[in-house]
Amino acid sequence: MPKMKCLIVERTDSVATVTINRPQVLNALNAETVGELYQLIKELAADSSVRVVILTGAGDRAFIAGADIEELSTLTPVLAQDLSRRGHLLCEALETMDKPVIAAINGYALGGGCEIALACTLRIASDSAKLGQPEISLGLLPGYGGTQRLARLVGSGRALELMLTGEAISAKDAYRIGLVNRVFSAGDLIAEAMVLGKKLASKAPFAARAILSAVRDGLQMPLSEGCAYESSLFAMAATTDDWHEGTRAFLEKRQPTFKGS
Repeated sequence: MPKMKCLIVERTDSVATVTINRPQVLNALNAETVGELYQLIKELAADSSVRVVILTGAGDRAFIAGADIEELSTLTPVLAQDLSRRGHLLCEALETMDKPVIAAINGYALGGGCEIALACTLRIASDSAKLGQPEISLGLLPGYGGTQRLARLVGSGRALELMLTGEAISAKDAYRIGLVNRVFSAGDLIAEAMVLGKKLASKAPFAARAILSAVRDGLQMPLSEGCAYESSLFAMAATTDDWHEGTRAFLEKRQPTFKGS
């Protein structure tokens, strides 16, 4: 991986951990960070040796506390639209990766930070985390897809309440409304993220890709089309060695060894 100013990348077997490394500003997003993260996500997506990505923030106070407000305050309408489009590209790259991405939310996930977490496959949080879309308090609105992904994840009523009040909610409440999948103590979060990452990485890669695609793309289709798409992916899975390894291992009462072929 190339040397980056704003990110740290670590590999543990087939799990890559990406850390936003700007703790002095609570890992706030600026243009440089967004650019580096977009490029890295594209590289990890193309790396077949990486099966799972964990995304987190440096320090114990913030995942990503939002955008760099100083940078925002100077934007013209043209630059604001460009910033939003680059944020959309980053979130789309996360959402459309053909491998799971786990957001390990270790503190504040506000504004753009919450939107990036929304684009990840799964979200786990420390019990001290706070999540929200506070843009309205700055005279703004979410610009990285938050108005769309948050409503799809938790329903329009809850999403509108969060966005129109600008209030952050606790990890416990985020779990209650389905915004996060699991909550752990702060000291256990990264270790638990790795446990989950290794579990996901041990599964059949084609099946994982197919599940991600079936859910992501199928939600944009009528039910009948989504089911037809699922059937075509099911048939494709039957051509893989992993299908035969998995079924054989079950019959032989042993753990399967998936090779991604």
